Amino acid sequence: METYLLDWANLLLRWVHVITAIAWVGSSFYFVFLDSSLTPPEDEDLKRQGVSGELWAVHGGGFYHPVKFAVSPPQLPAHLHWFYWESYSTWLTGFSLFTVSYLWSAGTYLIDKSVMAWSPGAAVAAALGFLVVFWLAYDSVCRVFGQRKNGDAIVGALVAVLVCVAAWLACHWFSGRAAFLLMGAMLATSMSANVFFWIIPGQRTVVASIKAGEPVDPVHGKRGKQRSVHNTYFTLPVLFAMLSNHYSFTYGHPNNWLVLVCMMFAGAAIRQFFVLRHGYKLQRNAHPWPYAVAGIVVIVGLVVWMAPKPSIQSAAVEVPTYQTLTPIFAQRCYMCHGAQVQMKNVRLDSAQGVASHAQAIYQNVVVTRIMPMNNATGITDAERNLIKAWFEAGAKVD
Repeated sequence: METYLLDWANLLLRWVHVITAIAWVGSSFYFVFLDSSLTPPEDEDLKRQGVSGELWAVHGGGFYHPVKFAVSPPQLPAHLHWFYWESYSTWLTGFSLFTVSYLWSAGTYLIDKSVMAWSPGAAVAAALGFLVVFWLAYDSVCRVFGQRKNGDAIVGALVAVLVCVAAWLACHWFSGRAAFLLMGAMLATSMSANVFFWIIPGQRTVVASIKAGEPVDPVHGKRGKQRSVHNTYFTLPVLFAMLSNHYSFTYGHPNNWLVLVCMMFAGAAIRQFFVLRHGYKLQRNAHPWPYAVAGIVVIVGLVVWMAPKPSIQSAAVEVPTYQTLTPIFAQRCYMCHGAQVQMKNVRLDSAQGVASHAQAIYQNVVVTRIMPMNNATGITDAERNLIKAWFEAGAKVD
């Protein structure tokens, strides 16, 4: 019953998490586009009100005319929409999903004893520490260097170093699948923390100053804008990390931390292209195509580098029988797929069960190598090769 309820919790939380993430990313991308696409106002009345940019757009059969004030509007409207629940809901559902999927069963999903043999409690504490420590380090970098000359470049370089160090540690402490997801959760936590600790408080301070008739300090807008821009560069790396758990050739690679870092760099470079592309024609800057090319080149390089090497077959290979594989199944698989427990309703302690799940056995044990989960039962490469030879010879059980 516990497994059944956890599956429902996983499904519903994942559903809500994806919905709220779409809302957050969508609004974030839109406002980055809007900022890059604004043009100086032509209407004299808008200029007198302090409008610094405007945009005319058409969508869904209607025309829209958003404007942006340099610091603050002359007066606040009766209804002011705040964008923050998209961020908070995404983080809350994401952390809940991470708890249900990984922290609840840390011994199975978070720990790979061939990487680091520690207790579930220690692994959970370390995983939570990643979320907190990275935010503190990243926030400190922004505080110290963010307002300096060339501060954006310094912050970008230091954050890149932090990400590389975190990726190396995560992939050397946790199972590959958990490490990739943890890196995504780490960056997403910093994104939501930017909203919670900087963007929204700054906006509340501005609103309070306007209501009190006091001068508005522009530093709050500048800080909020800086953190918002950081969030947009984190977005594509986070999405890759979250999706990678479906593709074991990434997190299962011997140099998985390098794969992760390269894909995150590619995502950030491609996002930079789109950020600059929005305002290219308006600002007449050099075309930002090199950023897109850099991201694509890194991805293509990974595809070539990670390509599986062709196996060299000997002239005569003895095809293993089902009886040969039975001890392997008994030692490596019955723990979760035997008489006592049938995870995912799969049972492999009979010839009939093995025959009906032969394709899944081959896919999960040989191709993706995600089973046994985190290799908890210690299956060897030689045993995987026996299963491979058996399946490719017809997967006979008689």
